[in-house]
Amino acid sequence: MHRRTVLERMACCVAAGLALDVVAAADKAKGFREITWLMLVPKDWNPRERLTPPSGEMLGDNDPRAQKYLRDLREVLDTAPTVTALDGERVKMPGYVVPLEQTKEGLKEFLLVPYFGACIHTPPPPANQIVHVRSARPMTGFASMAAVWVSGTMRTLRHDSGMGVSGYQLELAEMVPYRGP
Repeated sequence: MHRRTVLERMACCVAAGLALDVVAAADKAKGFREITWLMLVPKDWNPRERLTPPSGEMLGDNDPRAQKYLRDLREVLDTAPTVTALDGERVKMPGYVVPLEQTKEGLKEFLLVPYFGACIHTPPPPANQIVHVRSARPMTGFASMAAVWVSGTMRTLRHDSGMGVSGYQLELAEMVPYRGP
């Protein structure tokens, strides 16, 4: 088994860091600022403030108190606040594709979500963790739940697609397959 010396590992890390800096510089040159999902959530948002959980006893699925709590929870998540400072920003972010409008020409509209299976196999995340992406031209080669990088202009605009309520909309400028560092 080949073992790298500490200096070799450090050199690799420096080279990888420089490569990421080059990519970040290229994105910045295009006018896109890389953002994370956490940056879409206002720092002072606490969804628990608006929820009153049922008493400590176990509740069945058909219990009206459980049903009310689930409705209240969905309301809190669907009305999750956004970061208004992002409105009009040119951003780049990673995520997973949940198709909304796909024709034989390609994908024109989709939700970008932070984790695999969101909006499809699980309940939708909060609105401030769903981005409604629209493209002027069809994008080809991207399947449902594909990991991608998207770049474009972000808007704080709520949209209910039926798959989930998004708190943001992105006018797509570029989409590429996700490639990690």
